Amino acid sequence: MKYQAIIDEIHAEVQYLFGRGNVADYIPALAGVDARKLGIAVHTLDGECVEAGDSRERFSIQSISKVFNLALAMRIVGDEVFGRVGVEPSGNPFNSLVQLEQEKGIPRNPFINAGALVIADILLDHLDRPNEEMLAFVGKLRCDDVRYDESVVESEKACGFVNKALGNFMKAHGNITHDVEAVLDAYYHQCAIEMSCVGLATSFLFLANGGVVPGTGMRVLTASQAKRVNAIMLTCGFYDEAGSFAYHVGLPGKSGVGGGIVAVIPGLLAIAVWSPELNRYGNSVLGIKVLELFTTRTGKSVF
Repeated sequence: MKYQAIIDEIHAEVQYLFGRGNVADYIPALAGVDARKLGIAVHTLDGECVEAGDSRERFSIQSISKVFNLALAMRIVGDEVFGRVGVEPSGNPFNSLVQLEQEKGIPRNPFINAGALVIADILLDHLDRPNEEMLAFVGKLRCDDVRYDESVVESEKACGFVNKALGNFMKAHGNITHDVEAVLDAYYHQCAIEMSCVGLATSFLFLANGGVVPGTGMRVLTASQAKRVNAIMLTCGFYDEAGSFAYHVGLPGKSGVGGGIVAVIPGLLAIAVWSPELNRYGNSVLGIKVLELFTTRTGKSVF
């Protein structure tokens, strides 16, 4: 299939959507990002990589990092993870306290903020240098353009009052075992990972390949675990817009308020899109449209 022609056509077609969303200015370090950016990268399991627009410019991946967070925890402790966090869609904003209170400190899934904090807490049980080891893990996924943006880390810490409340609430219920500030530091560093669309698409190929990194043969997850991560991405990867994304796009994926989205077609490819303008749910306006058009034009989805 001629993916290059398809993404070039889509890149040109969605330009009219600029101005219909807003950059995530509630994180001061992200407020100054150029809103008129659009990058697309597709990487197939057979080694083809095609790209369009700002595909090699690094950006803050934010909540996309929650997939790396979960994968590393499952790699270490397996299904024990799900004794402390669920796998159901929340139907609420990513930083909601309401549901957490009703469910006594057990987050609905690993991709809302509370769930990611619990996963970070689990990792602190096993990692001596969690921030360095997370970057090393992502690097093993064949991504060599990954790093932290320390200005984003500091910005998140300065305005992370709700995340601190989530951590303290779960600490009160015994679902956070480490010092809350240590958990938040690991979480903020994960969110502040900078990658390009090319790097993201490449790093997610293991989820399109049954848990194995193509090219190196490194097994990150079992085939069953990779299937489960994909399932959680499909049902929970887009906050309270997950159902709409599944309906319009039909792929497992994960978004971040930095404007990135990455999705996979198991057995075939990974695709990453970056455009910083967000809709009211915190998902990229242009990114969602790009992926909808991509699955429509290629006829490829999980359905």
